[in-house]
Amino acid sequence: MLEKVKAVIEKIRPRLQMDGGDIELIDVEDGKVKVKLKGACAGCPGAQMTLKMGVERIIKEEVPDVKEVIAVS
Repeated sequence: MLEKVKAVIEKIRPRLQMDGGDIELIDVEDGKVKVKLKGACAGCPGAQMTLKMGVERIIKEEVPDVKEVIAVS
């Protein structure tokens, strides 16, 4: 599952980078994906929406075993 999630993150990264942000995969454990939002995404008020409505939705579509995506600092 880790490799599948990594591949999806690599597809998502360019979209975030276009707005000055970035995302780093920290860990995948028990269906929970831990990521770190960086750059403009780190302090953005809309970061939680981006995480849940964008990143989590895309990862779950491509890796159905994923239950949740969590931002860590």
